[in-house]
Amino acid sequence: MKYRRRAAPIHRAENGDGHLLVRPQRAVLVGAVFPAGDRDQISMHLDELERLTQSAGATVVGRTVQDRKKVDPAYFIGKGKAEEVAGVVRECQADVVIFDDDLSPAQNRNLSEVLGVQVVDRSGLILDIFARRARSREAKTQVELARLNYLLPRLRGGWTHLSRQEGGIGVRGGIGETQIELDRRAIRLRIHRLEEQLERIESARRRRRGGRKGAVKIALVGYTNAGKTTVFNALTRNQTVVEDRLFTTLDPVVRRVRLRMGRDILLTDTVGFIRKLPHHLVASFRSTLEEATDADLLLHVVDVSHPEYEEQMRITEQVLATLELGDRPTILVLNKTDRAESLAWTDRAARLHPEAVLAAAGMGKGLELILGRIEELMQKDTIEDDVRLRSSDREGISRVYALSEVIKALYHDGVVDITFRTSRARARALLASVTACEAG
Repeated sequence: MKYRRRAAPIHRAENGDGHLLVRPQRAVLVGAVFPAGDRDQISMHLDELERLTQSAGATVVGRTVQDRKKVDPAYFIGKGKAEEVAGVVRECQADVVIFDDDLSPAQNRNLSEVLGVQVVDRSGLILDIFARRARSREAKTQVELARLNYLLPRLRGGWTHLSRQEGGIGVRGGIGETQIELDRRAIRLRIHRLEEQLERIESARRRRRGGRKGAVKIALVGYTNAGKTTVFNALTRNQTVVEDRLFTTLDPVVRRVRLRMGRDILLTDTVGFIRKLPHHLVASFRSTLEEATDADLLLHVVDVSHPEYEEQMRITEQVLATLELGDRPTILVLNKTDRAESLAWTDRAARLHPEAVLAAAGMGKGLELILGRIEELMQKDTIEDDVRLRSSDREGISRVYALSEVIKALYHDGVVDITFRTSRARARALLASVTACEAG
């Protein structure tokens, strides 16, 4: 165990739920090593948790790792270890203890009683960061929905006051509300209304996507802080804010880029993935992730300078597989080569992934290679085809225009012959859907 003592004065207050609100907050991090785990890997996981904590506005003043054969159902790390952590909390004058794993409602309650301060698990911390970063109406709705789904099973005897919008980690109320006095039934009703509201927002997003005709859609995906936004800005000459912190991008940003071959692409910057991404958050941000689902091509951006970049690649690939994007054409971009610990490190990564493009987007390096690879894949994956529809089949005709680049359309004798250009996968989906229209 290691911790750092700080002498800064602490200003304390309590909200209506009895939790300490401290500004600035001082956090102790807790991780656990189980038989199948590795202590060095857990240490790196706590490094990531520290970055998450800093992104939430708190200062880490201590961290500890506990070896366990299995999870303690009452205290996660066991009551004896919890009491030991309580001593660290007092010594470091900490205000919040953050666990790198998710806690059950009972574990959270028991630990709070032993530690005497606010207890937050990994999911709660990530939700708090998203709440701080949400700016658009869609992002705020998504975050509030995720937080209510997360908090609902953690209520004790109904909902009590959460009367403020900013302050300590893990104690925020719903987005846009200054006081919540709801029982479980009312919260479920609120969740239902948020889901309906989000569906309307998603419908509008789908209509906007349907109106982006004649351009190949490419989505940047990858682990959070891999440099996706830097790559996006460099390729589009955009000025989206780039910060060296986790989850800078919540809302997808779309820009049009003209390639040398004369065709347009639509480039989309999406929310980053992370280890143990809360499932409530994945569900709530499905409309944002649909931008990747709708893409013809993915740019998988990897921070090759990170010591665990291969693990981050694996996590991203798992999320993509969950979204049924595992077989989508993908360009692997090994970014931040300028930050790698040595040339040998970069050379090893290049040998392991010979298909990858090496880049240092922050320095403008590798961008032409990325664009060239995009053009190469587009030429291989693009086909031209024809389809005949009834002139009265407006839905089918609209579908062809929405999912492809129409080269020509010839109307005659109550039918229309359309020649279109699109990706092979999109062509298969398009022909299947319009064949159904014809049969119908």
